[in-house]
Amino acid sequence: MKKIVLMLLTSFAILSCSNKVDPDDLSKLNGYWEIESVIMPDGSEKDYTVNPTIDYFEIKGKAGIRKKVMPQFDGSYRVNDLSEKITISQKDDKVYMDYATNFAKWQEELIELDDEALVVKNQHGIEYHYKKPKPFSVK
Repeated sequence: MKKIVLMLLTSFAILSCSNKVDPDDLSKLNGYWEIESVIMPDGSEKDYTVNPTIDYFEIKGKAGIRKKVMPQFDGSYRVNDLSEKITISQKDDKVYMDYATNFAKWQEELIELDDEALVVKNQHGIEYHYKKPKPFSVK
């Protein structure tokens, strides 16, 4: 009996630590995200303390856009007309963002998504860890 209880507790702990992305949570992508760090396939990590651009996502249903925007000292963002189209897809219990521009197509797997953290992995095995940006001002 003790073994069964221990096995159930262990299974519950493993499942509760899983960062599986729920497709119902895709609306959490909407808004501004700043790269915090990048983890390379060999395990090396690069931290980003200051970012000249941040990503803006706008997802409705299973489609949307991503734009690069530049934070300004007054707390606003400088925006241009360039954007990347995104389509959300699922395969083998994983959620993917499929990007398309006039020049390229690529895919990133959504590893983690909640109100404060976003982690995606590209086809080269590079993980991008995002956080919600904190507005700044020099006023």
